Amino acid sequence: MKSQERWQEGFRIKKPETLKNRNFKTWIGADNWKQRGKKMKWTKFKIKTLTEAEDIIISTLYDIGLEGAQIEDKTPLTAEEKEQMFVDIPPETGEDDGIAYLSFFVEEGEDGALHINGESVTVREILKRVEKELEDLKMFMDIGEGTVSVDETEDIDWINNWKEYFHQFYIDDILVIPSWEEVKEEDKGRTVLHIDPGTAFGTGMHETTQLCIRQLRKYITEDTRLLDVGTGSGILSILSLMFGAKEAVGTDLDPCAAEAVEENKKANHIQDDKFQVMIGNLITDKEIQDKAGYGCYDIVVANILADVLVNLTPVITANLKPGGVYITSGIIDDKESTVKEAVLAAGMEIVEITYQGEWVCITARKAISS
Repeated sequence: MKSQERWQEGFRIKKPETLKNRNFKTWIGADNWKQRGKKMKWTKFKIKTLTEAEDIIISTLYDIGLEGAQIEDKTPLTAEEKEQMFVDIPPETGEDDGIAYLSFFVEEGEDGALHINGESVTVREILKRVEKELEDLKMFMDIGEGTVSVDETEDIDWINNWKEYFHQFYIDDILVIPSWEEVKEEDKGRTVLHIDPGTAFGTGMHETTQLCIRQLRKYITEDTRLLDVGTGSGILSILSLMFGAKEAVGTDLDPCAAEAVEENKKANHIQDDKFQVMIGNLITDKEIQDKAGYGCYDIVVANILADVLVNLTPVITANLKPGGVYITSGIIDDKESTVKEAVLAAGMEIVEITYQGEWVCITARKAISS
């Protein structure tokens, strides 16, 4: 499953440009986000505060140049967060106690100095600035303890730390396994999917991915030509080919998807001509639509956000063959009716709706006469 936000070290990651409308629990500063996958040395300033003060503290310290924040709290996910997050490896949290820990990361340069806003500063200077801002905030709101601790030697390997949370698991009779683990003797007769999702894409653990996999298995034949919208790591297309599909085409907005798919194709011995990836927006980009082709897919699968499905559905009918199957998920339960209405409005017949937890998968069919 693909999404711009992903779990990292058991916490949520969020880009700073959406800070003012914060929906998730953690974000990494813009410059640091671009360098994900690179091992760097940081100094961490960790503040103990209250959940209700998270946003104002992050915003305040962002203004003084602290562009990377990690939030640890026990606040339950809202329905909107669950829909947009696509949680593959969630952390375990206890009862919400109102306490939050905000960690701000400052990169150490090659000269050993810390840099914020293009200025070389010392740990003590940053600490003094943070403490001053917190004292100012205390004058008009409750921020709890507002204490600050400093870890000057933390090494963060963004590309590898998440591996602690991803281990082999099963989707029905399918074994999903990363490259750093071995297939057990008792699993050698199973269908085995080798996948290293990295920090950019999903693993197959999410309920929506599993819902799509089960539906694909029902409808795939040896003649199936598949279009996988929002392919991400390529898991749905690769498994479809393992199930016997003739070929697959994936589309994604993220250029990193092409590399992720290539790696996972090689890991699963998928021939290049069996699975091709196009980078671009199938909804709005006529060139991508033309390249994907019209009336040529037996199945279209789209495991993306419900709001995106609403816009995608009237477009995708042109790509499906008459009688073709449309499998959609990424739908939180309170958005089920919204997607159903879009599917019916596009002239398709709903043939099955399946559920796992609070997630929904809608399978529809394009009319044979269209």
